Amino acid sequence: MEEAWSDARLNTTRRGLLAGAAAGGAGALLPATAAAKRRKRHRKVDVVVVGGGFAGLTAARKLAAAGKEVCVLEARDRVGGRTLNHKVQKGVIAEVGGEYVGPTQDRVLALAKAVGVDIFPTYNDGDNVLLLNGALSRYPATPGLSPDPAFQDAILTSIGQFNAMAEDVPVDAPWKAPKAAEWDKTSLETWKQQNLSVTGSHALFDLACEALYGAEPREITLLYNLAYTATAGNEKTPGNFGLLVATPGGAQESRFVGGSQRIPQLVAKRLGSQVILKAPVRRIEQGHGRVTVHADGIVVEAREVIVAVPPVLAAQIKFAPKLPQAHLKLLKGITPGKLIKWEAVYDRPFWRDAGLSGQAVSEVGPANTTFDNTPPSGSPGILFGFVGGDQARKFAKLSRSARRKAVLDNFVSYYGAEAANPKASFEMDWTQEAWTKGCPVGHTGTNVLHRYGPQLRKPFGHVHWAGTEVATYWSGYMDGAVRSGEVAAGEVLKALRR
Repeated sequence: MEEAWSDARLNTTRRGLLAGAAAGGAGALLPATAAAKRRKRHRKVDVVVVGGGFAGLTAARKLAAAGKEVCVLEARDRVGGRTLNHKVQKGVIAEVGGEYVGPTQDRVLALAKAVGVDIFPTYNDGDNVLLLNGALSRYPATPGLSPDPAFQDAILTSIGQFNAMAEDVPVDAPWKAPKAAEWDKTSLETWKQQNLSVTGSHALFDLACEALYGAEPREITLLYNLAYTATAGNEKTPGNFGLLVATPGGAQESRFVGGSQRIPQLVAKRLGSQVILKAPVRRIEQGHGRVTVHADGIVVEAREVIVAVPPVLAAQIKFAPKLPQAHLKLLKGITPGKLIKWEAVYDRPFWRDAGLSGQAVSEVGPANTTFDNTPPSGSPGILFGFVGGDQARKFAKLSRSARRKAVLDNFVSYYGAEAANPKASFEMDWTQEAWTKGCPVGHTGTNVLHRYGPQLRKPFGHVHWAGTEVATYWSGYMDGAVRSGEVAAGEVLKALRR
């Protein structure tokens, strides 16, 4: 379901708290070394890595382990990309970006283990809440399937059909699927209209897209969705759309102790002075077997470079020679999702007293989907709501107080009057974050993936590509970012041996 850091939509009961936590989190682990390196105007290394998220840091870690000198250039004043830990109180954090991990996400789990970050289960006891067709109902959090006919139609029909079609989609080349051109002309909105018929199922399908992609069905093609489905697995496990939307046994099954951003922070700490913050890359020049990377305050020469930032940002970098038009069209055709995380802090997770899991699905927005974000200690109680797609666009235009009221009204509908009075609240609108521009993942519209997809992982001279959008497994997730970083590092090591 990314990742200096804009305060425009970063609101909290104590103004500026999140921004301070972001800077403090990275600064505590990279105190003087990064600042010292920023003062150096010129550097020569083996490999430059553009971007200090999961993908870039994973690549740098693998290259450093192979004895190569690397330089990671990160635009923000922190590492972590689309993950960010917000300090709620002493010893308690809440993620305002990506946070969940599940079965077959082997590479991010291996990385977490390597740096000493454990996992714990997402709270999934009791019942989930469904608000649909004007009625509130409950259903067991495990297996997480409501008997409501609309729910069954929207979820089970989608899982069954998407899984069947995804069997024909190569994870490394979805544009080679037999029906790629046809599927890339078909929007998920069209698929929905043709395949879901039970009253209320359309609304549920819409909110699933909003939470999963930060987009509406009309903005996503069937081919992109099937490619995303195909990547929801690993080399031994076929992709499964059900894993994308499930908590027990799915992509939301577990969380990281100390927060997901802790992983890149610890990787960056070990890389030390090889990581440079506040250094957005503006230009990449190739010539005479070398690459020169121009960033704010520093120029770095190298033999190879890995670009590991969201496609929308990669498209803003000036390349000399210029990127092939097809590759530039691909980068510009991958649109960041619009997803806001709005969180409320209570003295305790009171909803658990009523046997509720904290997970809700609702036709009434803006917070159509919620989760229990309470730390493993059990207090304080934290609830968050996803606001995505069209809901996020409308939400962003409201005043801070109106946004707060709208989400708390949702929480009250799902969990009762006690939800109306949190002791603190905060939100993150990733579209306002200059060095991300959206969350959780970039998606493609009509006739982009099958036309320009072959450029996705194709090296451009000495330039290689990483980032969750280019992953062959778990695209859009932290695991996909890690996998892409490992692959890009392998490409670079091979190139360095030539």
